[in-house]
Amino acid sequence: MSAEQSPRRETVTGVPRSARRRPPGHAPARSEITEQTTLGTTYVRSLMRSQLRTALLALGVLVLVVGTLPLLFALARASGALASPTPLLWGVLGVAVYPVLVLIARWYVRRAERNERDFTGLVEGR
Repeated sequence: MSAEQSPRRETVTGVPRSARRRPPGHAPARSEITEQTTLGTTYVRSLMRSQLRTALLALGVLVLVVGTLPLLFALARASGALASPTPLLWGVLGVAVYPVLVLIARWYVRRAERNERDFTGLVEGR
């Protein structure tokens, strides 16, 4: 090289070949859901089924705990175990039921989020 010629400058563009990802061998589950194929419908149906199962279980526990209270109060009044059940009734219905409702709701939300997290892991292949 002569003194008056400067070195040639090169501009590198694009992603190096080693960093490029190869396309997957099969269509990912996300595209199956987007394209509404039979497999994608099965994925979504399984999520809906697990969410419905969770909701029905929470409703069943709520009915068992809160729905049986009128029967218990009627039995207590009929047996004469409670002379005046009104203060107890207001105490149970006005105060004691709410922590139970909060616990059931908290369990339901955590379970529903776990179902969605599992579904997302299945769809994204994690």
